[in-house]
Amino acid sequence: MNAGNQSRQAANGVVVSHPGILGGTPVFHGTRLPVSALFDYLADGLSLDYFLETFPTVTREQVTAVLRYGQQRLQEELAG
Repeated sequence: MNAGNQSRQAANGVVVSHPGILGGTPVFHGTRLPVSALFDYLADGLSLDYFLETFPTVTREQVTAVLRYGQQRLQEELAG
């Protein structure tokens, strides 16, 4: 497989990045929804429930995994 066509995963496979999907933008697995949309919604003061209602292809478990992954990465970065 060509290195340019490989997909990458994060947050235990909940987030994927593939050059053929939105140019490699990280998306929720099984969707074309950028993970950044979650952070944009939350940063704009919108609720998690509203996000889930707006994007029914994303599960609460996926969102929780992404948020926990971000928390873990921050803790690791600051500890090291």
